[in-house]
Amino acid sequence: MFRTKKQIILTVISLVVTLITFAQEREGDTIQTGVIDVVKPYTPTISDAFKVKETPSLDDNETSVKKEVKYNIFSFPVASTFTPAKGKAAVVDKAKKVKLYNNYATLGFGTYTTILGEAYLNQQLGRDEVVSAYLGHHSSIGDVEDALTDSGFSDSKINLNYTKTDRDYTWSALGGFQYQTFNWYGLQQPLFDQEIADALDVGHSFINGYVGGDIMFEDATITSANILFRHFGDDYGSGENRLKAVATGTINIQDNDVDIEVFADYLGGGFEKGYFSDQALDYGNFLFGVSPKFQIKEDDLTVDLGVKAVYFNDTEAGKSKFFIYPNIAASYRLVDEVLIVFGGVSGGLNQNSYYDYAQENPFVSPNLFITPTDQQYKAFAGLKGKLTNTMSYSVSGNYSSEKNKALFVNNDITQTTESYTFGNSFGIIYDDITTLSVAAELNVDVNRNITLGIKGEYFNYDTNNETEAWNLPNLKASVFLDYQITEQWFAGANLYFVGERMDQFNVPSLITPTSGEVTLDSYFDANAHVGYHINDRFSVFAKANNIAGEEYNKWQNTPVQGIQFLAGATYKFDF
Repeated sequence: MFRTKKQIILTVISLVVTLITFAQEREGDTIQTGVIDVVKPYTPTISDAFKVKETPSLDDNETSVKKEVKYNIFSFPVASTFTPAKGKAAVVDKAKKVKLYNNYATLGFGTYTTILGEAYLNQQLGRDEVVSAYLGHHSSIGDVEDALTDSGFSDSKINLNYTKTDRDYTWSALGGFQYQTFNWYGLQQPLFDQEIADALDVGHSFINGYVGGDIMFEDATITSANILFRHFGDDYGSGENRLKAVATGTINIQDNDVDIEVFADYLGGGFEKGYFSDQALDYGNFLFGVSPKFQIKEDDLTVDLGVKAVYFNDTEAGKSKFFIYPNIAASYRLVDEVLIVFGGVSGGLNQNSYYDYAQENPFVSPNLFITPTDQQYKAFAGLKGKLTNTMSYSVSGNYSSEKNKALFVNNDITQTTESYTFGNSFGIIYDDITTLSVAAELNVDVNRNITLGIKGEYFNYDTNNETEAWNLPNLKASVFLDYQITEQWFAGANLYFVGERMDQFNVPSLITPTSGEVTLDSYFDANAHVGYHINDRFSVFAKANNIAGEEYNKWQNTPVQGIQFLAGATYKFDF
């Protein structure tokens, strides 16, 4: 019906439009001129306004109404023979969780009347306080074969540490004491016999005490700082004090972070007399340095640009000098973690000390000349990366130039009343040396239980004054292996190879003075150990050192002990 009415309305509208159009056309044909008389003025009126309703009412005869629909759902079970299988997790080979203890104690005994003992104690005082202590002793009083005097040694030490963690920083205090004894048993043979050896007291000892502390800050300009004071001396009246402080931090310069290290190093000490005279040997060296470094990172390229400026003052001689060294390093990832190229150049003024010399060679005499080594530069370049997820490698080359590099040399045989003047002690000679070296390293994690490492390095030296780089080897190589056989059994091995070294000897006191050079043969040292965990707390072990039994000379006239065996046990515990 609605559609019919709409059609009627449209028809009427069309008819009206047609009639109006036709009338206009007719009037156009019959318009005539005439006079119009206005009888009454025109008064316009406004008709009442009306609004269109937004919702018009429906006045149709029939108005549709939605019919209400009602429906019901009838559910009934459906028979099914499908049974889903339960999911099963894949088997993962995971190691058994190891019980960790805060303390342990070890005791062992071996050939050459060797005693090994150590203990580590760690105690949590509170939520943020920890105190720890380490005690160690290693001694052997058995004589080396063919040695004319006592050749044993002992090393006892205790270290203490206290650490406290606060919200913005962590600080610690530390201290320790060490007592060592050795013998100058390397008498020149057959120049000296047993009768002369029996009249000598070749024993000597070192004492070492230190205190210090360090602090690390969170979100601060100064990130860390540490200080250490050490006193070192011997039973011949020699003494040395060293105070070293280092602070590191980061400052922002034009939106760029610059890492800065500031350090100060004072060394002062002396010996009661020299090797050839009774005049005392005193020394005092002070270093102060600043080392800023700026890092640039661009995709796979990382570059560190820096310098090191060092002020040196010889307090005994009253002389000072200023040094500047490069401190540049760069690395580029050619193939992600597989192939990384690196290189750079660095340098520094290295503080030498009586303590450092005695730890490297305990047969030094108590009258050394102490001065720093000026490493003008050390250029290096190489490749490193991972061959597989379990195998990493590194190949590098180095070229360095050093002024006043320290070399150990056998002291002259003067046969004075001192027990170290029979060619059985060592002194220090300094020379300007350039060194070219090539090194390669391979580390393999065969599996979770086997770790293997191989390293080798070749050296070539060019001396300025000395004919040889005394006691520096031309080749070094090492291999280490750790093997966790089962949950209870474990084993390991370390192998070392050191190439030939050159030393000198001089006998100026004879009627016909004698001097010359000595070639120290290369040597191979193999060590191995095996152990068994009885339980989480208790384990036993056995060690074998110098398995080849070679009584080689690490230093001239000082052969080492032959094959050595040691067995012991370790106990772990908590308080």
